[in-house]
Amino acid sequence: MASDELARWGMGALGEQATAAALASFLALTYDAVVLFDDEGTILLANDEAQKLFRAEKGQLVGTNVRLLFVPAATVDALKGPLSGALPFPLDGTTTPLTCTSSDHTSLELLVRCGPVLAPGIQAYVLVAHRSTDVGESENRERLVEELSRANRRLSGTLRIVLGTLDSLDVGTLFSRVLDEITHTVDAWATLAYVDESNGYRLRGQTSDVEGAPVPAFLPHGSPLADLASRMGQATIVHVVPPSREELRKGSANTRTVVEERTGATIEVPTQTLPPFPSFVLLPVWFGGHMIALLEVGWRHLTHRLRNEDAQLLDAVSEYLSVQLAGAFAAFRAQRADALESLGTTLRERLMAHELTPTHLAQVLEDAAEGLDTTLVLLEGNAYQPTTMGRFPQLGETSVPVDLRQLAHTRGVPYVGTLEEQVDLCAWAQQHTDFSQGVIMLACVLDNTYYGCLLLRTAEDEPFEDMEVSFVQRLAEDVRNVREGERVRSQDKRIALALQRGMRNELQHIEGVSAQSCFSSATEAALVGGDFYDLIRLPQQHACVIMGDVSGKGVEAASVSSAVKTALGAYSWEGLRPARMVSLLNEFLLGFARLETFATMFVGMIDLNARSLVYCSAGHPPALLVRAASGELVTLSEQSGVVGAFSGMAYRDGEVTLEAGDMLLLYTDGVTEARNPDGAFFGEDGLREVVSREVAAGFDGLCDRVLQDVRDFVQHTPDDDVALLCLRFDGLGPQQREGFWGS
Repeated sequence: MASDELARWGMGALGEQATAAALASFLALTYDAVVLFDDEGTILLANDEAQKLFRAEKGQLVGTNVRLLFVPAATVDALKGPLSGALPFPLDGTTTPLTCTSSDHTSLELLVRCGPVLAPGIQAYVLVAHRSTDVGESENRERLVEELSRANRRLSGTLRIVLGTLDSLDVGTLFSRVLDEITHTVDAWATLAYVDESNGYRLRGQTSDVEGAPVPAFLPHGSPLADLASRMGQATIVHVVPPSREELRKGSANTRTVVEERTGATIEVPTQTLPPFPSFVLLPVWFGGHMIALLEVGWRHLTHRLRNEDAQLLDAVSEYLSVQLAGAFAAFRAQRADALESLGTTLRERLMAHELTPTHLAQVLEDAAEGLDTTLVLLEGNAYQPTTMGRFPQLGETSVPVDLRQLAHTRGVPYVGTLEEQVDLCAWAQQHTDFSQGVIMLACVLDNTYYGCLLLRTAEDEPFEDMEVSFVQRLAEDVRNVREGERVRSQDKRIALALQRGMRNELQHIEGVSAQSCFSSATEAALVGGDFYDLIRLPQQHACVIMGDVSGKGVEAASVSSAVKTALGAYSWEGLRPARMVSLLNEFLLGFARLETFATMFVGMIDLNARSLVYCSAGHPPALLVRAASGELVTLSEQSGVVGAFSGMAYRDGEVTLEAGDMLLLYTDGVTEARNPDGAFFGEDGLREVVSREVAAGFDGLCDRVLQDVRDFVQHTPDDDVALLCLRFDGLGPQQREGFWGS
């Protein structure tokens, strides 16, 4: 079969539309200038190469006369007439070298072939032209200028990368500058940057061109692209093979074939790990023999070929980035560690600020999940059943295949582990949810209920780092410590309450003295403090009144209070003066308790026959004496230092004369230091005002009424313990002293 017949058979088999499409593709792909003109010389078609060759604007050649391309218009008398002889080349397909002048008066050295179109009913000619191999000096100059411009762009781009990122310790800033410069310098479309982390390479930067495109967020260690970059060790260009018809018919493929340009080797790559480029460069960044980052520089067109100069540029950038990234990564990890440490401190303080309840625990875990950028699923399991319930974003409240009760038995409480360690739970999560990685925490047991959580991420999210798992472990331990602390405090409270109940007996009845008292604890949850008081009947119409406050709370404060009260009772029976009693007690406390334990107290010895009150006020709020005759409030102002703080302290006695009906009011600092919602103190002035008002209502219930006034002022239970004691002197003697006092 002749070649022209074979051509006609093949084109006919394509069909008219396919033939036209094939012709258009040929004209676009050929490096020759192609012009089609009719028998009058009118140009009917010209491809892009013809436009470039004859220095014409796009579309300018069509409709003009072909004679004008080869003969100066000034020498042409007419553009009509026979073509034969009017053109400087034959129309029989013979190759002809010739020189002509383009529209911008540039001399062109060409090789031209022109022949008729062999088709029925068509009288037209096809002209094919290209430059001769003898390129002129001007063309050499243009080529050199273009190469010089490209080299200058590479050099300036490299300098901008170095100068713009010098000493940068922020990974985000480093990448945002470098990626844009790389993309511009090598005329790429976009650049992606992956950073090596615990389980793979995490996307840390990308140019704006790919925003919205399906860009993989993570490349696992051992994935084909990361492995190829590591094996090649330098800038490597690859192409993605277009899907086959069978793959297109099925709709999608799990893998795609990628060709490495230098060797022609092929690898199969999971589709979800491919960047949105048909052609791209894998650029590894090395430090200390380890690939710490992977850059992907991509082009839109599959046929792009990487120049050697561009490869050398990218490798140079990689060497520079290795040092910069190593420093930036170290700074980034330090910043991340500091952020997690700060978050851990905040959550620890929140845990300790309130009683541990399921609601309180859930709020703390929500803040932890937000700080880790994870999805939180709270878990709850019953101590009597193996069922564990969790609330997932997609599923709502559902049963989860993990037994918290069994986990507590085998691993202890608290427990923290990765999702992968719980095989059944991990498989269930991957099948029913979007999550495939995470951390499970069994936090605590409250009222026979197990409480924990899942902190989850999808497969595309960043894997958990070791420092993040350690953070969750520390948080779980903080929950345990708070829970254990609550148990200890609860036990201490019960012991302290027993101690205080044991020592706070009914005030002893004394002939000639009416007495009343009241006490209010700060809150139901507060540990018992060290407030104490007593009224002791002594021989020969004497009595001892005591009120004190030991620093601290709990068992130690209550035990010290009990010891102090016992010691003062013993001293009072010896007939010691108050200052002497307090001095002995000071030395006793210094040897009894830890150094920072001290007490304030009021000790008064009442002599009903002598109508006198001798007292020692050691760092205690000053007592008030209400005169029955005038209603005047007298402050017992003689003051000494606190007890149990310093050895050798000097304590002084004060003395006041009593009249029938006078009232003595003793109180602890929980009264005067009570604050209202605005922060104002109740204070001594407030107390004097309340006492003046309440005395008019009578002695009975006086302490209770004053306490209620304090509560009304603060609008809630006072923040500190409050103790009040009031004595009224009804029966007094003829004001004569008897020999009761000891040394």
